[in-house]
Amino acid sequence: PLTSFRQRKSGSASSSPSRRRGSRSRSRSRSPGRPPRSSRRSASASHQADRKEVRKEILEVKLTPLVLKPFGNSINRYNGEPEHREKNDLPHKTTQVHTGSFSLQEKFHLPQESSYLSTQYSLRPRREEIKLKEIDAQEEKIVTEGPTSLRTFEVTTKQLKEVEFGGVPGVLTIMLGLPAFLFLLLLMCKQKEPSLLNFPPPLPALSDLWDARVFGLYLVWFFLQALFYLLPIGKVVEGTPLADGRRLKYRLNGFYAFILTSGLVGASLLWDVELYYVYNHFLQFALAATVWAVVLSVYLCARALKAPRNDLSPASSGNAIYDFFIGRELNPRIGTFDLKYFCELRPGLIGWVVINLVMLLAEMKVQNRAFPSLAMILVNSFQLLYVVDALWNEEALLTTMDIIHDGFGFMLAFGDLVWVPFIYSFQAFYLVAHPNELSWPAASLIVALKLCGFIIFRCANSQKNAFRKNPNDPKLAHLKTIHTSTGKNLLVSGWWGFVRHPNYLGDLIMALAWSLPCGFSHILPYFYVIYFTALLVHREARDEHHCKRKYGLAWEKYCQRVPYRIFPHIY
Repeated sequence: PLTSFRQRKSGSASSSPSRRRGSRSRSRSRSPGRPPRSSRRSASASHQADRKEVRKEILEVKLTPLVLKPFGNSINRYNGEPEHREKNDLPHKTTQVHTGSFSLQEKFHLPQESSYLSTQYSLRPRREEIKLKEIDAQEEKIVTEGPTSLRTFEVTTKQLKEVEFGGVPGVLTIMLGLPAFLFLLLLMCKQKEPSLLNFPPPLPALSDLWDARVFGLYLVWFFLQALFYLLPIGKVVEGTPLADGRRLKYRLNGFYAFILTSGLVGASLLWDVELYYVYNHFLQFALAATVWAVVLSVYLCARALKAPRNDLSPASSGNAIYDFFIGRELNPRIGTFDLKYFCELRPGLIGWVVINLVMLLAEMKVQNRAFPSLAMILVNSFQLLYVVDALWNEEALLTTMDIIHDGFGFMLAFGDLVWVPFIYSFQAFYLVAHPNELSWPAASLIVALKLCGFIIFRCANSQKNAFRKNPNDPKLAHLKTIHTSTGKNLLVSGWWGFVRHPNYLGDLIMALAWSLPCGFSHILPYFYVIYFTALLVHREARDEHHCKRKYGLAWEKYCQRVPYRIFPHIY
């Protein structure tokens, strides 16, 4: 207390004993720096009380909504509300730790008197100063250990992390059910009279489904595409920033790989290679691809156990079964070889076109045709255009949910290597055993429908990609936008002001055009349209959830401006 340092008054004019007349020696009892023993005792007692008050500081823990500082602005600022900072008349030490969707604030309030004394010259004995420093060091230790004490809170947050596809029961059903359903569809399609009354179709023996030679041929196909991927041709671009700020590099040579593959297929036709072998062993190839997808998924799961935390997918949950399905590692790479990016477009997508060509040749052989049917030509042409467009615009893949959000696990491995080549070619496979004679007027209408869907699909994607590359492009100056809390803008005009996902609308129109050449004698050729509609509706729901969490109020405003998700005036 300041009273301990007040000078003692005396009757003399000068209170300093060293300046009294006739005195050459200083009196120890009259020094202002050494008050009487009673005063010193009171000062020591008051100091002990201050130390006890410091030791009894209360740790205040407050959970408040997280303000996303890394994005540079907040929802409040977006809404025009000023940022409020807590003010206190008393000085205090504050440390903030942002965890999950909450921020933990730890405040150590010091008494006003203690804070005042800490700014003055200390006249305490050196031993008491040392003890005070020890107290301050303990306080600093508590502050610095704050984030470590939050590990339990972080673990709890991870355990409560949202999962998709129905959680563990849902992904188990998908992993066991999809392969079985795929083979049932292929077996039904090979029947002369496919009917729901004949379900399930006769099941072949396992020895008829597995062929080591077929598995070897599939591996040759897979590693041939991997070799094309490693060729030093095509430009190199950077992907979207990762959580740690890094940007991975990707070589865009998918279109060159398609040209090289086309050259090899053409050469095999000139050398009279029997491509009909693929149609004859179609089920065996499907099983070989399934086995390889499972092997690849096990490898990805094993290597992800040693992956750094920054390399993990935001979709992973910590559950072994769920992460095996959704993928634990976001961008698994062997050197510069990106496994997920490679599988997205190369073996499955290019293989889809090769299978379609095989089905065209098989139709000519099975039905004794000199030329393929008009329906088969339309299916091959439509899907060839789709694949070539995807490979030509390969860079657009880097901004999709598959690349930036989902890990690489069974879901994408099975989808890319099995589902795409063997289900997307289902219309061509159906036409081999179930021909449909198509008239030219009907074919013209189907072509018009296909072109309509393709224009919507390509224009919407091109507009989105151009806006992402350069929002200030003069060609896009006429588009209206909504500013978001992340610093990015949302398009609310053009194709993206028509519906929220115009590219999905174009995709579904094209899917219908692929199935119409097969006629209406059976629902099997329309399975792809039904499945694809369910897939895109589910993906749209996932997009909606992620965008609402990312953009907050700006996304709600966008939804008010663009009320329809995929189908205008319907959904």
